[in-house]
Amino acid sequence: MSVGVMTSSCSIKQAFIHLTKPLLAVAFLASFGSSMLYGFNLAVVNSPAQYIKNFYNETLTESYNWIPDDRHLTILYSVTVSIFAIGGMTGALLVGKLVTKFGRKGTLVRATVLVFIGGALMGFSRSCRMPAMVILGRFITGVHSGICLSVVPMYLGEIAPKSLRGFLGLVPSIHICLGVFIAQVLGLHELLGKEEHWPLLLSLIVFPTMIQLMLLPWFPESPRYLLIEKGNIHATIEALKWYRPKGNIQAEVDEMQEEQRSLSSIHTISVWGLLRDRCVRWQVITIMVLNIGMQLSGIDAIWFYTNDIFRDAGIPDLNIQYVTVGTGAIEVISGMLGCFTIERVGRRPLIIGGFLFMGICCAGITLSVLYQAQMAFMRYISVGCVVGIIAGFCIGPAGVPFLITAELFKQSHRPAAYTVAGVLNWMSNFTIGFVFPFLEMTMGPYCYLIFCTICLGVALYTIFVIPETKNKTFMEISQMFAAKNNILEEELTSNGHLKMAEMNGYGTLGLHR
Repeated sequence: MSVGVMTSSCSIKQAFIHLTKPLLAVAFLASFGSSMLYGFNLAVVNSPAQYIKNFYNETLTESYNWIPDDRHLTILYSVTVSIFAIGGMTGALLVGKLVTKFGRKGTLVRATVLVFIGGALMGFSRSCRMPAMVILGRFITGVHSGICLSVVPMYLGEIAPKSLRGFLGLVPSIHICLGVFIAQVLGLHELLGKEEHWPLLLSLIVFPTMIQLMLLPWFPESPRYLLIEKGNIHATIEALKWYRPKGNIQAEVDEMQEEQRSLSSIHTISVWGLLRDRCVRWQVITIMVLNIGMQLSGIDAIWFYTNDIFRDAGIPDLNIQYVTVGTGAIEVISGMLGCFTIERVGRRPLIIGGFLFMGICCAGITLSVLYQAQMAFMRYISVGCVVGIIAGFCIGPAGVPFLITAELFKQSHRPAAYTVAGVLNWMSNFTIGFVFPFLEMTMGPYCYLIFCTICLGVALYTIFVIPETKNKTFMEISQMFAAKNNILEEELTSNGHLKMAEMNGYGTLGLHR
């Protein structure tokens, strides 16, 4: 047993030998100006909710001499919150074309203009007395998040050595949690939680983006994009030398050229082409299950219901905001725990463990709410279950699906795969946010049993279908799925060779007509 532990420790140390300063810098920089903003925008509207409603009430009265009732104000505020997810879906649809035309880094740099426009609209909305500026600003920042939520893990997955893909792939997840936490802290009444400060709070997103825009252009583009899609071997070698100053890059160049040869007969495929390609059938099903399950796991519903659970547990209303900040800190800690353990335990244990733990906690909320009238201590169990769901989500399910999307597909299919994953993710996010209030009204605490079932279903799917991708090349991962897709049986010709043009290089290693 001790020998196994020592071997594992040595392999982890060996993996982190490849973690160079340029790799770490670009991972944090790309995530700081993109992923962190996604988390910030998710949480930033919660604290000033009443102030925003008051602003809508005042301006509608001034402009149209119409005093909206509480129902109309709630609808307007709901639109303000949910329009962010609609913008995210729009951005996700653009990912494939943008990363093919401008590259991974190029897309991130160009997308920063959306943050400046959206931030300016929200920042000056109160001065201009225009509620539409808040809603439009939220939509535009949603488009930015929809683009970056896919492009950042794609970029980091392509520049990382295979031994560090998991670690670097979860750095954006930490920044998402950090963005939520920062929004919760800044939204405290003692800081920017006052009525006169809410436009400033919403527009703070421009400052991290400004830093990203100043520094990210100095870093190289993805080496895989430069070689496989652009065919620029010189720029590829220069990029690899930048990210691996002391490493031997020849093996990586050989692996990229092998993938390039397998894809020599095709170009980057469309979303429709991806969905029709039976050679990646199980990979597509996998990203669908993970991204839909990630949002339908109940995590968004938990945030919606958190204040009520804390209130029922006897926490005073004035203290709930501080308890909420505490849950944000738990998010950050859990995200870091997942990031620093993924290269030791692998992807599958984090997904399975995270979803199983969330499922158990969802069932725990149902039981605690049902029996809290008879047993007072059940109130505190419900609080513990909320914290458990948040921690379980951030350890694995929050970030691993985006990492897995990069690993399961080769260069030609990856942009379309991220488009599909992103659209499903945002669509599920919007659906649960829209449906949950009605679900909770009709089913009460039993609605969490639905989330429990979904979590357990995703965990079982991972156990029986998804292979471990830790420390595997993209070619090796494609070959692991070949048997599941029945490629070797369906595509085998009479002379014993595989049809490369039809297979798009999947499930093959050096087989040619």
